[in-house]
Amino acid sequence: MAEEIYDIAVIGGGPAGSMAAICAGQLKKNVVLIERNNSLGKKILLSGRGRCNITNTAPVERFMEKFGEKGHFLKPAFYSFFNQDLIEFFESKGLKLKIERQGRIFPVTDMAHSIVEVLKGCLEENNVRIFYNIRLLNLERMAGLFLLELEGNKRMKARKVVLATGGASYKITGSTGDGFRIAEKLGHTIVPLRPALVPLKTKELWVKDLQGLTLKNIRITFECGKKEIVSDIGELLFTHFGVSGPLVLDLSGQIVHFLEKHPEIGLLIDLKPGLRPEQLEKRLLTEFNTGGKTKIKNIMKSLLPHRLIPIFIGLSGIELQKRGNQISHKERQLIRDLLKALPLTIIGSLPLEEAMVTDGGISTKEINPRTMESKIVPGLYFAGEIIDGSAPSGGYNLQKAFSTGYLAGEKASCQ
Repeated sequence: MAEEIYDIAVIGGGPAGSMAAICAGQLKKNVVLIERNNSLGKKILLSGRGRCNITNTAPVERFMEKFGEKGHFLKPAFYSFFNQDLIEFFESKGLKLKIERQGRIFPVTDMAHSIVEVLKGCLEENNVRIFYNIRLLNLERMAGLFLLELEGNKRMKARKVVLATGGASYKITGSTGDGFRIAEKLGHTIVPLRPALVPLKTKELWVKDLQGLTLKNIRITFECGKKEIVSDIGELLFTHFGVSGPLVLDLSGQIVHFLEKHPEIGLLIDLKPGLRPEQLEKRLLTEFNTGGKTKIKNIMKSLLPHRLIPIFIGLSGIELQKRGNQISHKERQLIRDLLKALPLTIIGSLPLEEAMVTDGGISTKEINPRTMESKIVPGLYFAGEIIDGSAPSGGYNLQKAFSTGYLAGEKASCQ
């Protein structure tokens, strides 16, 4: 292994690195893939709750919107290899895919392992040499080549290098931030790392009593000063420290950003988004009149999950034992308002290590968007989560990885 010269060395065997190596191998380059784990795609296996939501049916404009201000940077990568290309890639290898709600695409097997197996097979087909359980310690450019210093006093040389080491979230998958350290040493700017797709912490301690409870068909609104961030209708999960679930995770990247300047952010849960306040008022009037002598805690069973009722009534300030026909107009309005805006206070998030995705990373200003090549170090390419910018869940982040990996592998092979 010492002093062997490869055309391209790819660092990281996740979706971005695997696709970069496959693409370069297809172009008949002598490729080596360095993976610090004992197998490929550790993070793929965890994505989509082990089912792997690889992409989305949304058009490219929608993808760019999902990445916010970083969307424009990704446009060339998406145009070079997009969702339909990815679908055809897997289906041509015998793995059928299916479309689920909101355009999310999964393997029909419902197993992320199926995705990893296809990638592994393609790497073998294209003669990519893979070294497992080896960590890149240092990377230097000298005399037109890259010198890779690896664990165990091993060294190798390559004409081009693709850094696809992932972010710094989910450390158990091997994403420990090595790529950022190496890139920074080579002169790159690292946009500060933040957690994205991460559960949030609340000031209120009563959430602990609801740990494990999922609220379905609700809408949430985050209030930060004069700014409001409103979710779609979906699910929220209570945890022992705060809130999680799809609605929270998808907006968490923005909230973490706001928390840097604001110690507290309001969260309002609309428990009945399908009803306007006046419709809800009418329903409550009917429920209480019909309930008559029934205690309010029992009347509320038709409106709320059982575990939420005592906390909800406690927040309203109404006596638990009060009966339906004893509820005043003012109290009914209080209940209506709480059903439309149950308040919580966000005070933080879980740390980056426990987030699903890393926001921040190599500054896009220092990467050529048409090639993924560094503007600072010729012959060095970036792909995947190591590049600044993240999106909500739905297959967008994995498509970013596959698209930038494909483009990096292709351009590193042709230039």
